[in-house]
Amino acid sequence: MTYTLSPATAIRPDHNGRTTTILISHYLEPFAQRKPIEETKRPHNLSPSEAHRVTQSRDEVLRIVDYYDDASVDESLKFYKDPYLRKYASADGPNITVSNKPEDLELQTIYGDRIPDDDESGTARGLLLAIIARHRHPGRVSLDTIWDIYQALPEPRPVHISARTRLLLTAALASGERKDQRSMLRYFSVIADIKYSGFSLTSFQWNTAISFATGYVATITEVEVEAALKLWREMEKEANVQGNDVTFNILFDAASKAGKFTLAEMIYKEMIQRGFGFNRYHHVSLIHFFGLKQDSSGVRAGYREMVEAGEIIDTVVLNCLIASFIRCGEEQSAEHVYEKMKASNKNLPTLPHRDYTLERAITKVFSMFARVSKKHPSMQPGFQQSALLSPNLQTYRILLNHYGLRLGILSKVVQFLDEMKTFMVPLNGVIFLALFQSFAVHGGAGSDWNAKRLDSVWHAFLDAMDAEADGLYISTWLAMAVLGAHARYATKDQLFNVYECLRSRWDFDEENAQYMLHFLENLLRRDMQGSRLRWESMVG
Repeated sequence: MTYTLSPATAIRPDHNGRTTTILISHYLEPFAQRKPIEETKRPHNLSPSEAHRVTQSRDEVLRIVDYYDDASVDESLKFYKDPYLRKYASADGPNITVSNKPEDLELQTIYGDRIPDDDESGTARGLLLAIIARHRHPGRVSLDTIWDIYQALPEPRPVHISARTRLLLTAALASGERKDQRSMLRYFSVIADIKYSGFSLTSFQWNTAISFATGYVATITEVEVEAALKLWREMEKEANVQGNDVTFNILFDAASKAGKFTLAEMIYKEMIQRGFGFNRYHHVSLIHFFGLKQDSSGVRAGYREMVEAGEIIDTVVLNCLIASFIRCGEEQSAEHVYEKMKASNKNLPTLPHRDYTLERAITKVFSMFARVSKKHPSMQPGFQQSALLSPNLQTYRILLNHYGLRLGILSKVVQFLDEMKTFMVPLNGVIFLALFQSFAVHGGAGSDWNAKRLDSVWHAFLDAMDAEADGLYISTWLAMAVLGAHARYATKDQLFNVYECLRSRWDFDEENAQYMLHFLENLLRRDMQGSRLRWESMVG
């Protein structure tokens, strides 16, 4: 079967109510007519309220996973402590030591706020008003504006603002959609100012700092885990603020993603000893943990335990299931979950657009639903019915990265991109990144990932950038993927033209711009015969 790229557009409102034209001309479709997907057909004779009445009982939610093993979560964790199940003694350590010096435990704290002069109070009031305005209308006030106002305060800055403003400031800096190095440094700078001014930090501020220490990088390593443990030690032993269930979930998740499974098990055991109950965050992290261990039995046990605990199952949980099954090498089980997701809300006329802020709010609501349903189990089916299980952007990101970048199966990529249109999933830079990386790795003479299809994706990307599609921007990784993909086919002049198109649209600082110039020079110097191996080493 032969494939090509056909244009299409969709109109979607953004969070301010403005309509944005989302270009989806990069969706792959076959020349030949294909039968529509039966699972995604939507009857037109149903009202929105009738269409949403999808029965999602506990048994049906459990059937999202194809089958279960007899193993429980505790049995799965016990296996990693003693793989031979012969009751071998666990290793002693690692042991964390902390300072018990009186001068470290009895830090002086300043209570109350000084009275600022007129100039200081004007700046402080402007900071408070900017934070409140951003909370009410996130699109109108940027974090850059809030940061500039804060920097205008005289040092030490925290003593010139109220305790309420300090708390709102840290909450605003933690609410950005992306946790990168810049946002991390800003947050840590404010936290350091607060500490050195003599004010104590709340558990929320400590937890956010620990989350930033591990979440600002794409891949968590031992370095980030050590930084998080250091902050945890400072939190409990120096600031005398005890960690809560959120603290342990962050630490467990970071240790798991870094491959520190022994440490993750120790954190899990400490959480149980302290009597913290599981919530949806812990359950999802546990499923992810077993996926990283490539233990499909543990994945199934973790999901079943989450359902039986009365937690609300939504797309976030099922995305974690799909990713975990793929890591375990069980693609058939992952696709089984995906098919259930497609069939779950098939009668909805239009799936609602969900951005970062809405996702956080929905997660909090589901956590509240779970707490209520544990006290009143009869209400749980109704709460579960309110959850959307349909595929979203993250679902297709997982699938495209696996079937496109890893396996290079173009027919699967065609299927998923086609189904994105069915479910009205808007375009995002992560989709283009997966496509360009797939061309860079699998493109070449005789490949389905040929120059003609690359050219179609490239022009669709430029059109989307010029139309300022929501969530689309040029990062260094995306620019590298674009150049790496074109290097498979383009001449030196053509590759330089692609670079100029990118340069006219990106917003890089001098360091990143210089890095991209060096990357282009390396591509222009290398011979095409070894390009694939070099690119694969770059993307890991």
